[in-house]
Amino acid sequence: MNIRDLTLRMLLFSVACLGCVIPGSAQDQTAPRSPQDVVRINTALIQTDVMVFDKSGAFVEGLKRDQFTLKIDGKPREISFFEKIVAGSRSEEAQLAAARGNSTGAGLRPAGPVPLDRGRVVYFFVDDLHLSNASTRQTRQMIERFINREMGQNDEAAVTSTSGQIGFLQQLTDDKHVLHAATARLLPRSFATRDSQRPAMTEYQAQLIEAENEDVFGYFVDEVLRLNPNLPRNMAAAEVQGRASQINQQTNYLANGTLNSLRTLVKNSAVVPGRKLVFLISDGFLLDRSDAVDRLRQITAAAATSGVVIYSIDARGLSSGMPDASAEVPFDPSGRLARGAAGELTATQDGLNALAGDTGGRAFLASNDLSASVTRALQETSAYYLLAWRPESGEQGSQRTRRLEVAINGRPDLSVRFHHGLGDSSATESAAVKKNDGEPNPKASAEIMNEAMRAAYPRTGLPVAISLNFLDLVSAGASLTTSIKINTTSLVLEGQAGQQLAMLDVAGGVFDDQGKPVSSFNKRLTIKSKSTDAKTPPPDNVYYNHFTTIKPGLYQVRVAAVDTRQGRAGSAVSWIEIPDLSSKALTMSSLIVGERKPTSEVEPSAANATDPAKSPEPIRQVSLNIDHRFANTSRLRFVTFVYNAGGSLPASDAASSPDLAVQVQLFRDDEPIITMPLHKISIDALSDARRLPYAAEVDLTGLHPGRYLLLVTVIDRLAKASTSQKFGFQVD
Repeated sequence: MNIRDLTLRMLLFSVACLGCVIPGSAQDQTAPRSPQDVVRINTALIQTDVMVFDKSGAFVEGLKRDQFTLKIDGKPREISFFEKIVAGSRSEEAQLAAARGNSTGAGLRPAGPVPLDRGRVVYFFVDDLHLSNASTRQTRQMIERFINREMGQNDEAAVTSTSGQIGFLQQLTDDKHVLHAATARLLPRSFATRDSQRPAMTEYQAQLIEAENEDVFGYFVDEVLRLNPNLPRNMAAAEVQGRASQINQQTNYLANGTLNSLRTLVKNSAVVPGRKLVFLISDGFLLDRSDAVDRLRQITAAAATSGVVIYSIDARGLSSGMPDASAEVPFDPSGRLARGAAGELTATQDGLNALAGDTGGRAFLASNDLSASVTRALQETSAYYLLAWRPESGEQGSQRTRRLEVAINGRPDLSVRFHHGLGDSSATESAAVKKNDGEPNPKASAEIMNEAMRAAYPRTGLPVAISLNFLDLVSAGASLTTSIKINTTSLVLEGQAGQQLAMLDVAGGVFDDQGKPVSSFNKRLTIKSKSTDAKTPPPDNVYYNHFTTIKPGLYQVRVAAVDTRQGRAGSAVSWIEIPDLSSKALTMSSLIVGERKPTSEVEPSAANATDPAKSPEPIRQVSLNIDHRFANTSRLRFVTFVYNAGGSLPASDAASSPDLAVQVQLFRDDEPIITMPLHKISIDALSDARRLPYAAEVDLTGLHPGRYLLLVTVIDRLAKASTSQKFGFQVD
C-alpha cells in the first residue's frame, strides 16, 4: 500500500460515468426478481438489548446465555438468541437481523458488503421549549465539544429541537460543517408560562392547586382577598382556580409539544440500521397528569421498536430547587408555599427519569459538566447483550401492555438496563409484489418521486449513489457538479419498436442551508438493452450529471430515481460547503476521485449522452467513482486544484512563485494507516497560477474491507496557511 504522485498525468483519465444513460460495470448489483417475487418481512422473534454494569459503572464482559433470566409478566421465557454486540460494528446489523429471525435484514437494504465500522448514530434532541438562556449556551458548548472531540470517523449525528428553530439543518449527517451550523442556530427561546397577576403563580403551584393542595390553594385565596377585601371568598377561590387552570393548559401544551416531537423523532429513526442514542436535553418539564403515562408509554414503545436508547440530561446542572435571585418570590411567612414547593425539582425531572429508565438509558440530573454526561453515555452504550425470544401463540397480536424483566442469576450486585417496553410486537408480513407487464402503478411516478425527494431518510428501492464536486472554472466561476449512479438490474424491459426499453425518472435539487432550492432537474431516461432479445437484462447502471454555477455557502443536494413501471424509488442525499474564493484564503476544490483497476491503466470509455461541453473539463477527464466503493485490488486516483496560493501575502511577495507542499493521509477508525511525507507541488509550465492542480494515486492492495478516509492537506509555506479536503470511501 503506497501513495504515488501523478501530477498532471492524472488529467489524462478516460471519460466515463457521466452519460445520461450509459451501461457500466456494477459494484453493487441486486439480482433481478421474477415478476411475481414477494419480499416477506416476518418478525418471528422479539428482541431487547441489555446493558449490564458492575458497582463501578463498568460494562460486565463475558456473560453467558444461561446467566440471564427473562420474564414476561412474571413468567419465565426461554432465550432463543443471545449475543454480545459492539455498537456501530460491522456485525451489528447482521446480528440484529438474526435476532429477529431474519438473516436478510428484513429486506430493507440492498445486498452488498457490510462496512467494517458503520459507526454510531447519535441524536441531540434539544428541548428548547423548556430551556433557559444559560442552559441553551451550555447545550451549544456541549454539542460543539462532541462534534470536535467525540464524533468518530464513521459516526452520524443530528441536532434537533422541539420548536424546530434549526429548520432545514435538522438532519442526520456525518458532515461536521452541517452539525456546526445546526448547533449555531440554537438560540434562547422564551416559552415559559408566566402569570401576569399578583402574587405570581408558578407552573408547579398551578398543578398543585389543580391537585387540591390545601396549603398552596389557601395561600393564593388569602392573597386575593387581601388585595380585594370586598371580594367574597367563593369568588376569590374561583379566580385562583381559573388562573391555575389557564396556566396548566399552557404548561401541558408545551410539555405535550416536547413529547410529541420526541416521539416523532424516535419513530422515524426506525429506518436507520442499528441501535440509536438519543440525548434529551432539557431544564425539565411538568407532565400532564391526565395522560402522562400513556404519552410516555407511546415513546418507550416506539423506542423499543426503533432500537433507541434515551439518555436525559438536565441542563440546569446541580440545582437546589430553590428560586434564583432574579425570580419574584411571594411573601409567605406561614411557609405554606415552601411546603408545597418541596417536590418541584423532582416533579420537573419525572419525565426525564421515566423516558431514560424505560428505554434502557439513564438520566444525568445533577452535573454541571454536561459534556462529561455525553462521554459517559457514549461509553456505556458502546456494547450490549442482545436477547431474543419466541412469543407465545396469540401474543404478538395482543395490544395489552406486558411487563419485561431481565436479571442476572445470583448477581444482585449488578445493574441491568434494558427496554421496559416491547414495542410493536405484532406479527408483520408485508409483500412488495412486482407489477405484471403493463399493470399500472398504484401511484403516479411524480407522486412517488415527490415522496422520495422529501423523505427524512434515503429510500432504497433502487440503489442510488451521488458524488458532489466543487471547482472554480475560468469560464463560469464557482461550480457544482452532481454525478449520479443508479443500479438498474431490477428493471423490467419491454419490447417497443423492435427494442427492449424501460423508463426511469430522475430528479434532483440543490438547496441552501435554509432549504430554499437554488437549482433543480427532472428527466425521464430511456433505458435500452444491448440486444433486441427479450431475455437480455438491462444495463447494470445508468449515470446522470447535473452542472450548476453556485455562490459560496452550505448546500444540500437531494436526488431520486423512480422505476416508472414498478414504482420502485431510490434516493440519496449529500452536503457540500462552497468556499468564498474572494476572501483570498488558501482553498482547495473537491477531491475528484476515480478508480484504476489492475487490468488496465485507463478505464473503458463510454459514450456521453449528455452534452460534454456542459461538464467541467477536469470532471470529464476523470473516471469518477460515484458510489465511493473500491476493490482492494485497485488504486484510488484523485485530482484537486489549489486556489488563492499566496493570496494573503503583500503584493510584492505574492508575485513570487508559490511554495506549496501537500500531505496525503489515509485513516481508518480515526487512526492514520498511511501518511505521505510533505511533497512540494510542482508549478513549472503551468499557465494559470490561480488554479494549481495536484494529482496522486493510492494503492489499496491488501487493505481490509471497511470504511476509510482520505485526507489531503495543502500548505502554503510562504503565506503560512493550510487547507484540506476529505473523501470517505469503502474498500470491498
